[in-house]
Amino acid sequence: MTLRRQLLLVSLLLLSLPWAGCQFIREMEGALRHGQEQSLQATAQAVAAVLGEREQLLYPNPLRRVAPADRGSPVYAHPVDQVLIVDGYDDGWEDIPGVRLSSEPGTAPLALRYQAATRDGMLYLMLRVQDDDVVFLNPGLSAEPNGDRLLLRTWQGERRQEYVIATSAPGSVRAYPLGPLQPGLDAARINGFWQDAAGGYTLELEMPLAYTGGRLGFYLVNVGSRPGGRFETLGNINPLDTLAPPWLIYSPTPLQRTLAPFSRQGSHLQVVDKDNWLIADVPASREARGDSPETFWLVRLFYRSILSRGRLEPPPPDTGSGRAAGDEIASALAGIGANHRYQDPRHATRTLLSAAVPIRYDGSVIGAVVVRQSGEEYLSLTDQAFSRLLGYSLLALCAGALGLLGYASLLSWRIGNLSRAARNAIREDGAVSTAFPRSNARDEIGELSRHYADLLDQLREYNDYLRTLSRKLSHELRTPIAVIQTSLENLEQAAPGPEQTGVYVGRAREGLLRLNSILTAMSEANRLEESIRGNSPRELDLVPLLREVFEAYRSIYPQRELALELATDTAPVMAVPELVVQALDKLMDNAASFCPAGGRITLRLAPGAGQWELQISNEGPLLPAELQEHLFDPMVSLRPSDSGGVHLGLGLHIVRLIADFHRGRVKAENLPSGEGVRVTMFLPGRAAD
Repeated sequence: MTLRRQLLLVSLLLLSLPWAGCQFIREMEGALRHGQEQSLQATAQAVAAVLGEREQLLYPNPLRRVAPADRGSPVYAHPVDQVLIVDGYDDGWEDIPGVRLSSEPGTAPLALRYQAATRDGMLYLMLRVQDDDVVFLNPGLSAEPNGDRLLLRTWQGERRQEYVIATSAPGSVRAYPLGPLQPGLDAARINGFWQDAAGGYTLELEMPLAYTGGRLGFYLVNVGSRPGGRFETLGNINPLDTLAPPWLIYSPTPLQRTLAPFSRQGSHLQVVDKDNWLIADVPASREARGDSPETFWLVRLFYRSILSRGRLEPPPPDTGSGRAAGDEIASALAGIGANHRYQDPRHATRTLLSAAVPIRYDGSVIGAVVVRQSGEEYLSLTDQAFSRLLGYSLLALCAGALGLLGYASLLSWRIGNLSRAARNAIREDGAVSTAFPRSNARDEIGELSRHYADLLDQLREYNDYLRTLSRKLSHELRTPIAVIQTSLENLEQAAPGPEQTGVYVGRAREGLLRLNSILTAMSEANRLEESIRGNSPRELDLVPLLREVFEAYRSIYPQRELALELATDTAPVMAVPELVVQALDKLMDNAASFCPAGGRITLRLAPGAGQWELQISNEGPLLPAELQEHLFDPMVSLRPSDSGGVHLGLGLHIVRLIADFHRGRVKAENLPSGEGVRVTMFLPGRAAD
């Protein structure tokens, strides 16, 4: 796989950027969820605190708060905003749930469906009666009510109040009392309209809420056309009941006014009483909900799928009975506030948070406040952030992939150039090319190209040395071989005297010694490396060592002017004395070789930065600039071929091996005065105080 494809695969790691962004969005969404729960709890607690101080808002009749649950069926009246026209028709009642009652099996088919509503202190009733035989009131039959009729029972002053509604023909109807009424009550204010309908009739009534006293019972009397005056009844009470009728459950107007300001908080607010009756329902206003900026539907769907935390259950269905259900409501009525999250039934991708807290009065729970809010209220805050994050992540991903692809292409091009240069470095004839590119880049590839170039330079120098080695060896070996050959020929062809024989033998021996020196010089480097590995450095003072070897050098090189300069009285180092002396011998021999007769050679010791500097400088020719960096490489020699002795270019290389063994270094440079050359060997040590 090419480097470009490898880096392209590596660029897939950039996918961690949108993943990390999504995790951050999830964490932020979790924090917003928690914040929403706390906010709804705080709102519900504030409403509960207000209602707990004013129990009459929940229970206009204080007795209902402490009364046991009704054994009968309470009438639940829904609050309405629209005007209800009492005309016997169902206009305006379409959205109000109703309750169906029917006669027991085996009796005459009688059924009714009733609906109740409240508005502006008035109670409205709509009854749809299924009766195949409607009998109207006959005033001439008796002074008492007769025919099919409706009886209403309320409660005032701890006494029941009964009203009857009957008519001799469809049309407007008014109630009249059955028995004495409490002062201030007018039965005529209970009025309505009776209309015929297919299979029965409808009866629509209105009456003041105050007339009910908080309780309401009713039953139909169905006479029919049967002889004997037998009749049957159907309603939420029985004609023979002597107890108070069931409670009328409705939303008090003062309670609705108190809760109206909370509709502007963007939450759906509900209040339930101790028996789970919903006595207030305040939806959030459109102005409070507002219209959040819509994001692109695909981004929103992707966002919701990321935040999905499993399928939630829908909220309890509204049966229209007026009772509220839910785990959070049950917990609040038990005295413990709770939250519950549902699936929004109107939107498959939204959630609905419901928070319920108890309403306490006089140490007991008298109801609960329920606050509901859509999860969209806070998810809309992060929609735009997520869309921007997604856009930035995709942009960063594309930019990173293109950047890596471009960088991989650049690396591939550089490595390809280096590969082609390395392939063409050695020509077919074995010669090393001099055109290898040396990169100036400060990275690994640039360093690799420079190492290749240095290696090829050394290889080229070595090849050049090998090509000239035969000439050097030929020159070096020809003379001793010629001496030996001529000496042997003279010994064979003549009968010299003892004196001449000794001369010939001496010449042959001298040739053999020269041959031995050549072979010794050729193997000297390998033997030195082996001897270095077998030595252990010890503490050594360079000052007495230099004084000792300097006296020896003065006797060895009498034709040169030698000088010793010591800038310190002591120079402790960890070194092998024999190797240090050997390195000095090589440097001194090299200096004497290039120093003219009568020239000056200076041996100097000076302290440096944590090291000692051993310098040998000599007068003579300068070093070529191109060889100053390679003078200590093997097989490098600047001596002319006609110079005396055996010179195979290994002397200064041995010096570098010794310096490297002592963890030092060596360098050669021309003197600043331009009169000669200076070679410095650096040995680690402690500078003198």
